[in-house]
This record gives sequence, C-alpha cells and structure tokens, in this order.
Amino acid sequence: MTGPSSNLFLCCTEFMGVFTGDDGNKSFLTDRESRDNNSLVLCFGEMLIDFVPTVGEVSLADAPAFEKAPGGAPANVAVGISRLGGSSAFIGKVGDDEFGHMLANILKQNNVDDSGMRFDQNAKTALAFVTLRADGEREFLFFRHPSADMLLRESELDMSLIEKAAIFHYGSISLIEEPCRSTHIAAMEIAKRSGSLLSYDPNLRLPLWPSAEFARTEIMSIWDQADIIKISEEEITFLTGSDDHNDDNVVLEKLFHPNLKLLLVTEGSEGCRYFTKDFKGRVGGVTVNPVDTTGAGDAFVGGLLYCLASDPNLYKDETRLREALYLANVCGAITVTKSGAIPALPTKEAVLEFQQAKSAS
Repeated sequence: MTGPSSNLFLCCTEFMGVFTGDDGNKSFLTDRESRDNNSLVLCFGEMLIDFVPTVGEVSLADAPAFEKAPGGAPANVAVGISRLGGSSAFIGKVGDDEFGHMLANILKQNNVDDSGMRFDQNAKTALAFVTLRADGEREFLFFRHPSADMLLRESELDMSLIEKAAIFHYGSISLIEEPCRSTHIAAMEIAKRSGSLLSYDPNLRLPLWPSAEFARTEIMSIWDQADIIKISEEEITFLTGSDDHNDDNVVLEKLFHPNLKLLLVTEGSEGCRYFTKDFKGRVGGVTVNPVDTTGAGDAFVGGLLYCLASDPNLYKDETRLREALYLANVCGAITVTKSGAIPALPTKEAVLEFQQAKSAS
C-alpha cells in the first residue's frame, strides 16, 4: 500500500497509544491520573475581536459583510487547552466595553480562569479584520490606536496566578508597545523564578509592527529565555534571512539556543518538525478538507501544552513527544475544518471521534 492514504494509515497506527494507551504509555486524553495531575498553563497577551468575511476567498475590500469572532493567539491557546480537559488561565487587558466583557464571558464559558484579566476604561478592545484571499494570502487590518491590550501595566499583574503556573505561554505582539512590553518581561521573570516552563510562539503579524527590523529585533530579544519555542516556516525565513526554511541546519545554527528544551516548526498540512538537544525528527500531518486556517497554529500549541502540562518531561522521550505532536497535529487539523478560531477549537471528545473515524477509514 503506497501513497498518501498509506502514510495516514501508518501515522494512525504509530500514534494510536496517544488515544488508547495501548502502547504501554498513559493516554493523554483518556488516562484519569494524567487529567487529575494536569498543571496550570497560563497564557499572557492579547485577546481581541476578529471580523471575518461572511464569504470565503475575498479581499477585505470585496467582502459583502463580516461576522465577529473572539480571537487573539494566547487566548486561543488557553481555550484550546481547556477544551481538551486541561487547566488554563489568561492574563491580558481588554476595554471596559461590550466587546471586552463578551471576551471575558467567552473565557468563563470555556472554563478558562480569567482572574488575571483587566478592563481599561479609557481604551477600547482591539479589533482585527482578517481574510484568506483567493490567492491563498491572508490579509489583516488592525484597529489598535492604542487598544486596551497594549496598556497592561506591571502593577495590574496577578502575581499569585503567575507563580502557580507550570507553563507560562506568550507571543510577541505584547512586545510592540509600552507599557505592555515591560509588563510582559516582568511576568516572564516572575514565572521563570517560580519554576515555570516558558513557552514562546512569536506569531508574527508584521502589519502591527513599526518596521520589519524592529519586529525582528524585539522577537529575538527574549528568544534565549524560552524553554519551548514554536515557529512557522515563514518565521524561519523572516528571522534567519535564509531562503530555505526546510534546512534543519539553518534552524539549529540560528534558532536553537543552548537552554532550549524543544523547538518546533509547524508546516501546515504537512505536520511539524521537532528539535531537542538529543534528537530531531518530523511528525506527519493529518489530511482534512480545510475551510478556514485561522487558529490552526494556536490549536497545535494548545494540544502540545495540554500534553506537556500532564507530562513535563515528555520532551526527553522521543516516542512520547511524537505522540504529543501527533495529538497537536490532530487538534490543528480539526480546527481548519470550521470557521473562526475559538469556535473551531476541538474538545477532547471531538479529537477522540476524529481519530476513531480516521482509524476506521
């Protein structure tokens, strides 16, 4: 048996243990002890309203109408973890307006601890218009002049919440402007002192930055502090200046720092590559019919951090790591089959049903 279908069959067979525990390891999704021991993942950064065209493959200018959807990468990750049955919290700032309170309610509805969320009476909740054009390019238009998420101050941080996090996850958008930049760095320092693993997804959004060079400098300014980093192929090219994002040597020489425990490169439908101090490899993707790729990377991160919270040393065990990455790939794949980010993030039950269907086909 050859071709894509055989690869999918082999992939399902290799990683069946992640769902059933039949490989001798505990299943991330069905083992009771893993769920009970699941530690808090705290996500720091922006939460906003995405406005998405009501029809696909059009430019923002040609869209006939838009519908609103909750968004913001760190918030997406927090919801993704909770949907799988994990423990997550969010720290960030929104406007004291209808959109801001709507976002807070969405976190509550998804069992995300929002005690670290703050409301600004003088700035509005951030808005973003986003579309996937017919040529495959994503188009963004942001309204942040400034928005509330940019104004979070160190004095507003919930120190006790940060101190009890097993994993502290963040992006780079919170580095663009003060006072949020200093607040971000202070929160990282508290988490690191408290023994948290630091998880970093730069989530490059160039239209938000004053210049490409400033974005590159700021993104790399905190690079060496992270324990886990997830990047895309586009971000490899942007950060290294290399024309070949598939070259593992470029990744290892320019992006793998001495204290890094795990570096991940997401490759869309092709899956992901992984790099540790002791081994590297690739885990194949999962074939689906995509509807909207918004939030796929955040679903991937949520799936991985959910696994890591219940097994903090999985990056040392290649078999266990590959199982976690396959689960993360499945989470990303399910997400692209629906519109929006948070509305499309899968539950534990959806992941199990998806895998059962794939195994039976």
